[in-house]
Amino acid sequence: MRGADKLLQTIDGTALLTRSARIALASSATETIAVLGANRSARLSALSGLPIRTVINADWHAGMGSSLAVGAAALSPDADAVIVMLADMPDIDADLLNRLIAAAAPGAILRPVTADTKPGNPVLFTHSYIPALTTLTGDEGARTVIAAHPESVVTIPANDAILTDLDTPEAWDEWRRANED
Repeated sequence: MRGADKLLQTIDGTALLTRSARIALASSATETIAVLGANRSARLSALSGLPIRTVINADWHAGMGSSLAVGAAALSPDADAVIVMLADMPDIDADLLNRLIAAAAPGAILRPVTADTKPGNPVLFTHSYIPALTTLTGDEGARTVIAAHPESVVTIPANDAILTDLDTPEAWDEWRRANED
C-alpha cells in the first residue's frame, strides 16, 4: 500500500476494519476477536465502541502466521471452532460466515470455493485444529494446517467475494470503480 494502512481505507465513509468487524458481529458467531499489530492505535480507534475483544500481536512483523497463532491462543478452551477472517476482504458478508458455521461438523475444516473451484477465505477450523493454529509462524497463514488435513476439508460454494483481497492502491482503485457510486 506504499505506506497507507489498507485496513483504514474507507468504503462509504467507513474504515474497512470497522466494516469487517461489523460483518463478523452480524453473524451468528458467539465472539469476535480482532488481532492487532501494526498501526495499533489507529486500528483500535477504528474498532472503538464495537463489542469485540482485541488481542495484540507484538510480533506482527513476523507474518500472518504469528497473528493467527495469537488469535487462536486467545480463544476459549471450549471453543467449538474458529473462523479465520481476513479484514482486507471487503466483499465478505455475514451470510457466508453463517453458512460456514451452520455446516461445521467435528473434525472438519470448512473452506469456501468459487464455481470454478478456486478456494478462498474465510475458513472455519473446528476445535481439533485450534492447537495447530496456535503454532503457526511466518507468512503462510493457515495453509499448512489445511494442507496437512486434506481429508477433513469440506468445501462450501461461494461467489468471487472469497477471492477479493485489496493489498495495493491499484486494487483499491479498481474495486472502488466497480463497487462505489
